[in-house]
Amino acid sequence: MTQTNSVSAPMRILVVDDHPIVRVGIAAIIQARADMAVIGQAGTGEEAIALHQNHDPDLTLMDLRLPDMSGVQVIHRIRDRSPRARFVVLTTYEGDEDIHQALTAGAQGYLIKGMPHEFLIDAIRKVHGGHRFLPPPVSRALASRVPEAELSSREREVLALLVKGKSNKQIAALLQISEPTVKSHVSAILMRLDVADRTQAVVTALQRGLAHL
Repeated sequence: MTQTNSVSAPMRILVVDDHPIVRVGIAAIIQARADMAVIGQAGTGEEAIALHQNHDPDLTLMDLRLPDMSGVQVIHRIRDRSPRARFVVLTTYEGDEDIHQALTAGAQGYLIKGMPHEFLIDAIRKVHGGHRFLPPPVSRALASRVPEAELSSREREVLALLVKGKSNKQIAALLQISEPTVKSHVSAILMRLDVADRTQAVVTALQRGLAHL
């Protein structure tokens, strides 16, 4: 009786990052593993969505900073169509809010660029196996998040404009609200972030990933 060896098909992985050199480097690390194969590379959110729809990868490595939309938006859009899609975020963003938003969108792993590449391989295998992968620095950042300090959507809009250096008058004009309303939102932002002034609010927002430059 003849016996046949069954070999599992390699994990099919989509790599999404807006820097071509980074994509090539990530792909090389993955392709060096016998149980993994890169089936596509995307540099924008729209490319990622189209490639995912066409190739249905087992897992997607997702950067959060893309030229046309955020990685979180891409995850939402893909999972709206493919609820079981699996994602490992690979990004420079290490704020607690960035991590929270990505996990809430549906990512199962979160890595910071600069971590050892062994973390990447471990994350891919664990997430593919149905588990979460959050290395200690990511877990600590997430644990520091205070849900009670969460900003409303309007407060986020005001904060984003504060980060861009806009005055209350400019914010009022851009959002088509009154200047006293802007002042009220700014006061609420300072209270929720537990800071004393606008400068500290901007610094905290950038550190936590509540806004980006």
